[in-house]
Amino acid sequence: EVQLVESGGGLVQPGGSLRLSCAASGFTFSSSAMSWVRQAPGKGLEWVSSIYSYISNTYYADSVKGRFTISTDNAKNTLYLQMNSLKSEDTAAYYCNTGMYWGRGTQVTVSL
Repeated sequence: EVQLVESGGGLVQPGGSLRLSCAASGFTFSSSAMSWVRQAPGKGLEWVSSIYSYISNTYYADSVKGRFTISTDNAKNTLYLQMNSLKSEDTAAYYCNTGMYWGRGTQVTVSL
């Protein structure tokens, strides 16, 4: 059974940082494309970033490029999203995704 469990969300001030984690199980993590997708209150899903670790490629939405970094630890079957210089518009529920599988999300709130 595929499981994706996100953690690391919370309340942070503008300009702050957070690191999200996604613990994965039930599939071959090291050869899978992984993504982070977010949903702001009252809005649709927004793709944030993807990583194809088996070919060392990463991709970012323009809105987060230069501020967020996606990475994996294949020994721990864990996906990360390092988020720096956070803005109020980054407030959203952040979801881990691979193929048709989704985690339950972790909430990030950027506010004073």
